[in-house]
Amino acid sequence: MVDAFDRPEREPLVIGFLAIAWAGVVALPFVALGRRISAAQHVRALMPRPARAARGRLSRLAFQAFAVVAAMPPVRSLFRVLRAPRRSRRRRRVDDEMARQIAVAVDLVGVGVAAGHTPYLAVQLGAGWCPPLVARELEATLRACATGQSFDEALRGLGRRTPAARGLADTLRTSARLGSPAAPALARLATELRSDLRRRAEARARTVPVRLCFPLVGCVLPAFALLTVVPVIVAGISG
Repeated sequence: MVDAFDRPEREPLVIGFLAIAWAGVVALPFVALGRRISAAQHVRALMPRPARAARGRLSRLAFQAFAVVAAMPPVRSLFRVLRAPRRSRRRRRVDDEMARQIAVAVDLVGVGVAAGHTPYLAVQLGAGWCPPLVARELEATLRACATGQSFDEALRGLGRRTPAARGLADTLRTSARLGSPAAPALARLATELRSDLRRRAEARARTVPVRLCFPLVGCVLPAFALLTVVPVIVAGISG
């Protein structure tokens, strides 16, 4: 009779105690960091002016020493290797955004060509309505034409500056040079770009399970253990 009445009362208390203990363990590093920052601020306020000046000189010397060490070729190579993943992620994001905007630009230029505009006027129309990244490149192409370059050379420069726009530039160059209709070629190019965007999205979707490993291991599994495994252990100990 004591076990039947006492176990339901004791089990919530033990679970609550374990939850509070887990929260305390998680918050302990932040509390320690806050105390260190507070103590450092109090010490800095109590320091006399010469001590502050000496500390400033030490900080400048430390910065100069760090600059000398960072200028060494092995250290620069190490920093370059450490920065490479960040640069590659940033470049990948810019490439993905440019690919999305190029698809919109191809549609807009195709609409202009289908409406009866010449390739130059279609590019001018697209520069006014395209997303910002592609609009800047098309405006640079129009400025190059305004300064004396031929339309073919300006489109070639567009393809060299922006690899994602090389298909659009080659299609318009072929149409302007040979007089062939550009609307069907632009429609095929737009279809290819949409397919490439779909493949990129599928590739990003395949990386989601890998990116979910950290929150799964760091957040979900401890909560799962706290809510399922701990009550069973407490019940076994109480029994």
